[in-house]
Amino acid sequence: MNGEDRRDKGNERGRSRQPYRDLGPEKILQALEEAGFSCDGRVLALNSYENRVYQIGLEDGEPVVVKFYRPGRWSDAAIREEHAFTRELAAHEIPVAAPLADARGETLFHHGGYRFAVFPRRGGRPPELDDPAQLELLGRYLGRLHAVGAVRPFRHRPHLNVQHYAVDAYRFLLEAGFVPRELAAEYRRLAETLVAGIEARYQEAGPVAELRIHGDCHPGNILWREGIVVMVDFDDVCMGPAVQDLWMFLAGDRDYMAARLGDLLRGYTVFRDFDTRELVLIEALRAMRMLHYAAWLARRWDDPAFPQAFPWFNSRRYWEDHLLALREQVAALEEPPLAP
Repeated sequence: MNGEDRRDKGNERGRSRQPYRDLGPEKILQALEEAGFSCDGRVLALNSYENRVYQIGLEDGEPVVVKFYRPGRWSDAAIREEHAFTRELAAHEIPVAAPLADARGETLFHHGGYRFAVFPRRGGRPPELDDPAQLELLGRYLGRLHAVGAVRPFRHRPHLNVQHYAVDAYRFLLEAGFVPRELAAEYRRLAETLVAGIEARYQEAGPVAELRIHGDCHPGNILWREGIVVMVDFDDVCMGPAVQDLWMFLAGDRDYMAARLGDLLRGYTVFRDFDTRELVLIEALRAMRMLHYAAWLARRWDDPAFPQAFPWFNSRRYWEDHLLALREQVAALEEPPLAP
């Protein structure tokens, strides 16, 4: 599939400044009722910026969570592929927040120009990343998830690649004029240096397996409750290396990260072998996320929710701090790969 099949065409900044302008409580409740849910009128907005997510009270059961997908971002086929993956994981008794299906087996619903899905409500807290036992259990969970993810590829989801997540990201920021003019030359130099370092790490790793992964596996997307791990928000599932779903749980100095990596892999390898060549990619993937995150904020800046939620973005102080972080990441790419 080409990029037009997975993402909206053209420059995302050129889209409506208010993609959710017409999505008020009445329309939200109408959408749920039309999909077969008897709502009791309670609507609670949950933290979400890319999409709009609400907890909805039901007359005959526990509340549910409804996610309205950002218009134009994914094709219906890509969203259904996300849903199919989470339901496949749930069928293997891997605890995930999988979408609910209607009597026909449909999980993607349409109403008033919006697409949405309904999920069971899940509660919990992020894992304690200082706790080796919790990290080992999380590693077991990820090993099971990846064992299922390796069974077949995605057909409609993107591949985690340097071009989109790094090159396109920094070029967009420069071309759209987000980087202050007096900092643009240094930003370009640092971004190009980072891309060269990222590509060198990929070459050093050699060909590594791509599989279906969560893609945005950070502590905020893990719910921990009474010793049970539940993973949520599979909105960014993609094809990529297994290590992408591991490295975001690693922070601190090298010795500390190495110890925590050992905790994760001790659990992971109970269910799936881990290709240690992928460890070369950790700092490359971190660099890609730094560039991509800044571009994501910029691409969404016309959405009024973003300036309200991220008031520090696009200030001179932000770009000065961002350049400092990029310099530090250039140095991190030059260090030997992390080893447990």
